[in-house]
Amino acid sequence: MPRGVRRIVTGHDAAGKAIVTIDGDAPNVKVREVGGLVSTLLWVLDSAPAKYSNNKDLGDVASPVAPPPQGAVFRIVDFPPVTEELDEEANKRMKAAMGIAHDDGGAPARHAFMHRTKSVDFAIIMEGEIEMLLDDSEVHCRAGDVMVQQGTNHAWVNRGTETCRIAFVLIDAVEP
Repeated sequence: MPRGVRRIVTGHDAAGKAIVTIDGDAPNVKVREVGGLVSTLLWVLDSAPAKYSNNKDLGDVASPVAPPPQGAVFRIVDFPPVTEELDEEANKRMKAAMGIAHDDGGAPARHAFMHRTKSVDFAIIMEGEIEMLLDDSEVHCRAGDVMVQQGTNHAWVNRGTETCRIAFVLIDAVEP
């Protein structure tokens, strides 16, 4: 299990003074059965413009991978090296676990991790290296690389030997 993600959240006290309301490891951690990746949910917004949480922990809520309508999701995902071959059934199980209902038109997935969300995603590779697969191509990403993904079918596949950590912000979008 990768190390926890320290999350510091600010807010206001009764007098309106800026304070730290949360400081510690984020509690909403899920280990995905398919591929063993570890997803740590940090915060969920359910509207834009965003509303302040009034000291409620909006990271300790149930949330699928995709953001809520007109909302956003912030999470850190640790991708361990892929050590086994995965099949089409694994793709279906992975999408179900992620809460993704997108239909790819019946075509077989290029890789078991292929998926698409109705969102614009900002991804920052924090540690390690990973391959980002698209329908017919792939891009090698390393720590420090950033990506803006606009509702594309994709998969993250770690073919290396070390875990890759990526920070994601997903913002709800209109279908392309």
